[in-house]
Amino acid sequence: MQSNLSQRKLGPFTISSIGLGCMNLSHAYGVPPAADVAADILLRALDLGVTHFDTAALYGFGANEELVGRTLGPHRSRFMLTSKCGIYGVKSETGMRRVIDGRPAALKQNCEDSLRRLRTDVIDLYYLHRWDKSVVIEESMGALSDLVRAGKIRAVGLSEVSAATLERAHAVHPIAAVQSEYSLCTRNPEIAVIETCRRIGATFVAFSPLARGFLAGALPEVTSLNAKDIRRSMPRFAAVAHAANLGLLDEYAKLGRGAHASMAQMALAWVLTRGQHVVAIPGTTCRTHLEENLGAATLELQPDLIAKLDDLINQRTVAGERYNATTQAEVDTENFATP
Repeated sequence: MQSNLSQRKLGPFTISSIGLGCMNLSHAYGVPPAADVAADILLRALDLGVTHFDTAALYGFGANEELVGRTLGPHRSRFMLTSKCGIYGVKSETGMRRVIDGRPAALKQNCEDSLRRLRTDVIDLYYLHRWDKSVVIEESMGALSDLVRAGKIRAVGLSEVSAATLERAHAVHPIAAVQSEYSLCTRNPEIAVIETCRRIGATFVAFSPLARGFLAGALPEVTSLNAKDIRRSMPRFAAVAHAANLGLLDEYAKLGRGAHASMAQMALAWVLTRGQHVVAIPGTTCRTHLEENLGAATLELQPDLIAKLDDLINQRTVAGERYNATTQAEVDTENFATP
């Protein structure tokens, strides 16, 4: 499969059009897999030609970076390594809590900590995970630019920002990539960010391209989700909204069968049709699903099928917001006007 993975550009790098989001090997979707299982997923992805691995200081409060560094460190020259700063964990009386901190000193310390956990001298692409709105974006960007000059990172990215913030940041230092949630179900980047990325020469990196498992048909009901699963706090996965959204999947699955593709493959292939500057980073804890996902890199969707998918699942037909009010306040992405 390695030779079949299509390649796309990201900054100075050429990478597989489908990468691996490493978050759920350590974080966010309930109990993570055992360490040996997680390591097997990473190594299998590398063997299959994945050259884009995405982690962050936040994921498992450093545990995911340690996993990636421990497992992939011996193969460092074979892939583009990305991580993120600006959100990290601090100890509290009730355990670890997440902190958004975009001050230059904090970002530089984040980088030193990540380099140590990742067992590397340089991070290829380093994202500002969230714009700390108490710090002007130009100040945070200045720190990331300093890290490039110091040889600690090679390229700078942003996550969950608006086109306006992207333009301001890009004026300080070239932005190689913007990462945001994007799928048939979540179309917000289509308002302005995907086009702005194309215009300034940045790559758009779609996280949760399977709509957090929904578009893979993996969530027939949500009541059994682990108590710590982040989907429990998302309005789109509340019982009423989720039940309404399930009604979209019969026709969606039928379209997939007609294209000789699984539901997951069709969702990923759709993302890749949105521009040659768009790539996807689905996550998984399962070898079979990993191999299935990578099969989307060779799937060509016909224009009539793309039109049917766009008409079936979009911001008008999907019920529920992607984030609750507290989480939405932490991001800077554009939102569609309320009907």
